[in-house]
Amino acid sequence: MPTVLVLGATSDIGLAIATAFAKDKCNLQLTARSREQLLPVQSDMTIRYGIECDVYKFDAMDFPTHRAFYDALPVKPDVTVCVFGYMGDNEKVIHNQKETLRTIATNFAGAVSILNMVAEDYAAKKRGWIIGVSSVAGERGRYSNYIYGSAKAGFTAYLSGLRNRMYHENVHVMTVLPGFVYTRMTEHLNLPKLLTATPEDVGKAVFKAVHRKKNVIYVKWFWRWIMLIIKLIPEPVFKRKKL
Repeated sequence: MPTVLVLGATSDIGLAIATAFAKDKCNLQLTARSREQLLPVQSDMTIRYGIECDVYKFDAMDFPTHRAFYDALPVKPDVTVCVFGYMGDNEKVIHNQKETLRTIATNFAGAVSILNMVAEDYAAKKRGWIIGVSSVAGERGRYSNYIYGSAKAGFTAYLSGLRNRMYHENVHVMTVLPGFVYTRMTEHLNLPKLLTATPEDVGKAVFKAVHRKKNVIYVKWFWRWIMLIIKLIPEPVFKRKKL
């Protein structure tokens, strides 16, 4: 059975993606900053789906530990899903340097650090899947969350470049752009119901897209067109909107 590594498995989206693969009898390797948080999930996955589920400590911001973490995995994954992220209050992120750096490190630098190591392993073996969960917030810089958005824009560009590089190594890289999703990270926001997905929607979309070898997916199809319209708004008009 394939083994799937989920980086950020305590998140609502991470857990939903892990569940989608577990239902297909894939073995799981789940990570979080606190391994203990994942122990109930480990037990549930093992009993419910009859798979192997191992849990590990991984901190996206602790860069020196990344190599040791990946090298220590007893079984190297066939699929790696990078789903961890951080979105703090925009004003706090702007004015607090610690929050600024946390946003950039978690959403971009930490992801690049670990995925470079995964890609190196997959390229040597000439096989593997890398799935990165980015954000439509990276499609255009906006007044309301431009630091988070810029970090996600960097991650999206990284995944695009990695996809082109890894294509020649028989490794597939997929970018996931969920749009609005009901999660603990967004529970303070007043999200429009018709435009918002559930974590389960994301999990199902990712699993289906893997089998179809998609390059980029929007969980709800209309986000592709929403973002196209947003990107086409002239800058003199856009900067007045406070979006």
